[in-house]
Amino acid sequence: MQPTKLFDLASRQAEWLTVRQSVVSGNIANANTPGFRAKDVSPFDYILNNTNVPMAATNPMHFTDSASDSFVVEAKDNKGAAAQLSGNSVDLSDELFKEGMIKRDYDLNTGVVKAFNKMILLTVRKG
Repeated sequence: MQPTKLFDLASRQAEWLTVRQSVVSGNIANANTPGFRAKDVSPFDYILNNTNVPMAATNPMHFTDSASDSFVVEAKDNKGAAAQLSGNSVDLSDELFKEGMIKRDYDLNTGVVKAFNKMILLTVRKG
């Protein structure tokens, strides 16, 4: 039986979410800075592919890819966004949407860790 890597995986995702939160907050803070280029982070699955946290599907119905990396990169320009007079590329609606996604992912991460921790404690108490 393979050791459970859930806590390591959750820790790495929490670190990634922290970096992404910082980058998105910086984008929002610089929304009126002339010439500022919005940034984002690479997807979390890139981190999983480049770390020692092996992910394997034990059933064909399981997901094989899951998340994204935390290297800061310039965000893709939003072609549908209105032209900024200041020449920056920050679209506040996109950044606020990213903030909501970060919160949702963080809440899911902590919820899974809490449930897994309770499950482990129940098995220890019964044993």
